[in-house]
Amino acid sequence: MNLGHRHGLSLLLLLSLSVAKPALAESFRSAEAAVEQGVIHVQQGQLDAAIAAFESAVTLDPTLAVAHYNLGLAYREQSQMQAAADAFWQAIQADGEFTMAYVNLGAALLDSGNLDQAESYLQRAVILDPQLGLGHYNLGLVQRRQGNLAAALESFTTAVNHSPQAPEVHYQIGLIYLQDNQLETAVQALENAINLDSNYPEAHYSLGIAYFGKGGAENVETALQHFDQAIRLYPSFGHAYYSKGLALAALERTDEAEQVLQQALNLYINQGRSEWVANTQAQLERIRQ
Repeated sequence: MNLGHRHGLSLLLLLSLSVAKPALAESFRSAEAAVEQGVIHVQQGQLDAAIAAFESAVTLDPTLAVAHYNLGLAYREQSQMQAAADAFWQAIQADGEFTMAYVNLGAALLDSGNLDQAESYLQRAVILDPQLGLGHYNLGLVQRRQGNLAAALESFTTAVNHSPQAPEVHYQIGLIYLQDNQLETAVQALENAINLDSNYPEAHYSLGIAYFGKGGAENVETALQHFDQAIRLYPSFGHAYYSKGLALAALERTDEAEQVLQQALNLYINQGRSEWVANTQAQLERIRQ
């Protein structure tokens, strides 16, 4: 989820204009021009050129936090997570109250699997701006990865209070309730996510899992509808095919179940997911007996 980080480029450029230091005015104007050009390159999808411009900016003025920050965003778009983390860290060295730099540093560290460091920076972000939904959301992602579901749920709940229109937050809340087998509450949260974004394959899939878990033919039929939606939106979604196959088998639609499970098996083989290949083969053998 982004919750606005792509919108941060032009906004933060404007913020940088308001904090220029007179003693560094000439250097700052040159660095500012480089940042502005970098933003233009980002908007045009020219990430390599954007990175070059932002690197020029930080060379011209190493104290310009927005230049380091935008450099980090550009690196992150290229999935260069270590370089992104380094740039965000430089941004907070230049401005120790740069909330979005803490948020994105935490996110980059999360993507790299450095959970404890990520949590530390994200905790700092939500202290600096308690109303920033993205900060609480990313903190919740870290806490969920750490296995601290109670803390994660609290963070996601705070995030949804500040960013109620963000479907990803509702989705994460739904996943926690689903993991805790609180199926009715999971259904509510996942339906909230889909109401905000009907083209959300993971939410449809998870909602299908929740309905399937509730049992009964009517709920299984509803689950099938959501698995079908997930497949329509994401045709290579192996788990959606697999779960659809199990739902069809539960309804004793054996021929259809076998066909769909075979599709899941083919996807898992192509994706190199050996554990799920074995699981699917076992299910196929079971329904063929």
